[in-house]
Amino acid sequence: MSRDNATRLAATIALNIALDGALAAASVVLGFFLANPARLWPTPAALPLGGAIAIWLIGIPFGLSRLHWRFISFKDLAVIAKAAVVTALMLVLLMVGAGLALPSPTFPVILALVLIVLLTAPKLVYRLIRQKAEVSDTSQTAILVGNGDQAELFLAAYAKAAAPYRVVGLMALSGKHVGRRIHGLDIIGAADNAETALTRLKQKPDLLIVAAPGLTGQVLADLLQVAEQHDIRVLRAPSLTRLAPADQKVELQPVVIEDLLNRQQVQLDREGLERLVAGKRVMVTGAGGSIGNELARQLAGFAPAELLLLDSSEFAVWQIDIEIAEMAPTLSRRIIVADVRDAGRIQAIMQECRPELVFHAAALKHVLIVEANRLEGLRTNALGTQIVADAAAASGARLMVLISTDKAVNPSSVMGGSKRLAEMYCQALDVEARHQHGTMRCVTVRFGNVLGSTGSVVPLFRRQLSHGGPLTVTHPDVERYFMTVREAVGLILEASKVGIGGEAIPDGGIFVLEMGEPVKIIDLARQMIRLAGLRPGKDVEIRFTGLQPGEKLFEELFHDSERLTPTAHNGLLMACPRMVDMQAVRSAFRTLHQAAVEGDEDAAMKMLSHLVPEFSPSTGLAVSRAAE
Repeated sequence: MSRDNATRLAATIALNIALDGALAAASVVLGFFLANPARLWPTPAALPLGGAIAIWLIGIPFGLSRLHWRFISFKDLAVIAKAAVVTALMLVLLMVGAGLALPSPTFPVILALVLIVLLTAPKLVYRLIRQKAEVSDTSQTAILVGNGDQAELFLAAYAKAAAPYRVVGLMALSGKHVGRRIHGLDIIGAADNAETALTRLKQKPDLLIVAAPGLTGQVLADLLQVAEQHDIRVLRAPSLTRLAPADQKVELQPVVIEDLLNRQQVQLDREGLERLVAGKRVMVTGAGGSIGNELARQLAGFAPAELLLLDSSEFAVWQIDIEIAEMAPTLSRRIIVADVRDAGRIQAIMQECRPELVFHAAALKHVLIVEANRLEGLRTNALGTQIVADAAAASGARLMVLISTDKAVNPSSVMGGSKRLAEMYCQALDVEARHQHGTMRCVTVRFGNVLGSTGSVVPLFRRQLSHGGPLTVTHPDVERYFMTVREAVGLILEASKVGIGGEAIPDGGIFVLEMGEPVKIIDLARQMIRLAGLRPGKDVEIRFTGLQPGEKLFEELFHDSERLTPTAHNGLLMACPRMVDMQAVRSAFRTLHQAAVEGDEDAAMKMLSHLVPEFSPSTGLAVSRAAE
C-alpha cells in the first residue's frame, strides 16, 4: 500500500471512530430522555462520554471503524446492531455496578434500540445518497431478466459498481413472479411474454440484461427478436460466481450465438458411459482440436485409468493438458506428440500404451486448405485413419471411434471424399470384427458443423466483427447443420457406448447425430451482428464472395442409398450404408498410399473417384452482382 493510501485509510478510520463515538454519546442522551422525559440530561453528566468510550472498545472486535459506508450491506448492519446491543449492556452493567439508578426499567432496551438506529441510519442514508447520485449520472435504462436469486446477486454487485446504466425493472423467467418487487424494482412481466411486458411500459428501456445463465435456446431467441423490434439491446451479465469486486465495473457481455442454438439437451446414460470409460486407458487423437478438446474434458469426468492425449501440435495438446490437470488433478495423463500419418510411430505408441478405447478426432477439416493440399488431406484423413485403426486393433484395443462429417456424403471436396474413405475403412473393419469375436469394434459417428470449432464460420464472423466488418458469406442460399461442441461430444460418447454394447447394429452402420434443421449462413451472420448490438446492412455490411472450389450450397447427412434407421436413443440416427469388402478396401488403400508417397496427385485423385463414385469435385459457383 502506498503512503498516500495508508494516510487516507488512517484518516477514514479516525473519522469513523469520531463519528461512532459522537453517535453513541448522543444515543445515551436520547435514551435517558426517552426513558424518563423529566430528566433532560443523564446522571452523572459524564455518562455520554462513557457511551463513546464503550462503543470505541466494543467497536474494535466488531471492526466498526473499518466499515466502508458507501458499500454498507445488511450483513454490516447486523454487525452494527450486535455491537450496539453489547454497548448498551456494558453501560447498564457499569451503572448498576456503580450503584447508579436507571432512569426506568425499560432503559436497557430503549438504549439498545437508540444505539442501533443512530449508528446505522447515517451509514444507510449515506449509501442511498451515493447510489442516487451515481444513478442520476446515467442516461441509459435497463430491465434485468432473471429469477429472484439471480436478480438479487446481480443487483448486489450492480449497487457496488459505477454502471453506465440504471436498472428500472425486472423481467422474470416465469409468470408466477409478475407483480412482485425485488430491491424496490417491479417485476414487469415474464421472459416468454416479453412483447406484452415491453408494450405496457410508457418508456422503453435501452437495455435488457440477461442475468439467468440457463436462459438459452428458443426462449432467448424469441426475447432477442422482441427486443430487436423495440430497438432494445440485449446483453448478458457475467456469471454470478465471477461478479466483479466493488471497485470494478460489472462488465456486460454480448449474447453468444451458441446460446441461441442450445437445444434441449439429450439425457445421457451417465452410468453406462462410466462403465464404458472408468478404469480404462483412453486415447484421443487430435486432442488439440475443438472436438478432441471436448472429448478429453468429458472423458476425464468418467475417471479413466489413464488419458492419452495425442496431437501433432505441441502447443495445442499442452493447452488441453493444462486444463485437464486443473479439472481432474489426480487423473493420470500422458501427452503424446505424433503424426497419425507416421505408421511406425503410431504402432510403437499403441504397443507401448495399450489403449482400450481410441477416439480418433485427428483430421484436416478445412475444405479450402485441403483443396489446395490434396495429398496431405488424403494422407491424414484416409490413410491416417487406417494407420490408427490397424495399430489400435493390433495392440488389443476394444473400441475405436471415428469422428466423421456430413461432408463425406456426396462429397464435392477432397476433404469430404477423404473422410468418406475413412468411413469405408472403419465400416469394413467393424464388419470384419463382427465375424471375429474378441477383436476391436469400430464405431463411426457422422455429424455436421460444430459452432465455434477451429476453422468454422463463427470464429471468422467474430474476427470480422471485431474489425468492424464486413462479414463475408459465400452465397445467399448456402446453409449448414450446426450443433454445439458439448452436445456433439456427449452424443459421440453415447454412440460409442451403444456401438460396443449388445444391441443389434447393422453391418457397417454409421451413427448420425440428429442435427435438427439446417441454418442459413446469411441468417447466422445477421444474428451475430445483432448480438453485437449492431444493425445488419447499416452498421456492418454483409458481402457475398462466391462459392469456392469444394464448397456446396447444402450439406447432407445421408446418401441416397443409405437407409435411415431410427434408434432407441435420443439424438442418434443410424445410416445403413453400402457395404464394401475389406480385402478390396485394403488393396485400394495400398494403391492410394503408393500414389501419396510418390507425390502423384493425379493417381491419388483417380483412386478417390474410383472408391467414392459419388465424389463430384466442385469448382464453385459465381454469384451475380444482383445477389449482392
